[in-house]
Amino acid sequence: MTSSPGLPASGIHRALPVPDGLEGQRVDQALARLFGLTRTVAAEVADAGNVLVDGRVRGKGDRLSGGSWLEVELPPPPGEPVAPRPVEGMTILHDDDDLVVVDKPVGVAAHPSPGWEGPTVIGGLAAAGYRVSTSGAAERQGVVHRLDAATTGVMVVAKSERTYTALKAAFKERTVEKGYHALVQGHPDPSRGTIDAPIDRHPKHDWRFAVVQGGRPSVTHYEVMEAFPAASLVDIRLETGRTHQIRVHFSALRHPCVGDTTYGADPTLAARLGVSRQWLHAVRLGFAHPADGRWVEFTSEYPPDLAGALAVLRAEA
Repeated sequence: MTSSPGLPASGIHRALPVPDGLEGQRVDQALARLFGLTRTVAAEVADAGNVLVDGRVRGKGDRLSGGSWLEVELPPPPGEPVAPRPVEGMTILHDDDDLVVVDKPVGVAAHPSPGWEGPTVIGGLAAAGYRVSTSGAAERQGVVHRLDAATTGVMVVAKSERTYTALKAAFKERTVEKGYHALVQGHPDPSRGTIDAPIDRHPKHDWRFAVVQGGRPSVTHYEVMEAFPAASLVDIRLETGRTHQIRVHFSALRHPCVGDTTYGADPTLAARLGVSRQWLHAVRLGFAHPADGRWVEFTSEYPPDLAGALAVLRAEA
């Protein structure tokens, strides 16, 4: 069956009317009954935005009405572990019995996905001899958060089952500090503020996301660090972690990330600065270490292409 425009084509697609017997039940309860999932897996499917009811994304706690049209992207069946593949330029920032923190280079996905044939963090760790948690789908075991392939910076992967569970909970409860630097077009006004705007899949282009009424709550805090004639360097703290959240929010403000043509950036500015992708870098990540509760924080330096673009702007200022 062909996937609906509102769902990613990443697993097994199912579409059916909600049986009358499930009237009033929570989405996660209904998915567990309909498809034989555990409640935990059913909740994760909904949390990932993979449940549509009458064409709208619904959360795990939403109630169903009999006869509504339900569409679900179920997890793919268990497969083989990710094949080891060395990743050039990926460095290890920290390694212990519970987790490994990497500095992800550009052009590397967090984990394999349909249609992606490039290198992945998980494949790179396997090639380097690292053991990661077996929790999660086979192709993304140990992954508790993701960075876009074109976004660089710090990322943590769980090595133990206890750590996987604890970090997943920390991200869900928003106790993880996620910091980014972005170079955006123009000058955000005010220079310090919060973007609180719900995000969902774009109503016309399913490979993009957009600020959409009724979408998933999404909150981005930002502060301009440096302003240049054509762009601003912005420090960003995410309260939530939606797909493409920073890119979507700043595009909605009409200040897209430099180089992000998917979300409306001017390609001439990126070309002048020598940037061939969005200027967005995960500069810091902090959380309570699952082993002992102590706060740990990791940082990443700008990669050469982003640092070079910034040097051009500073020289021109």
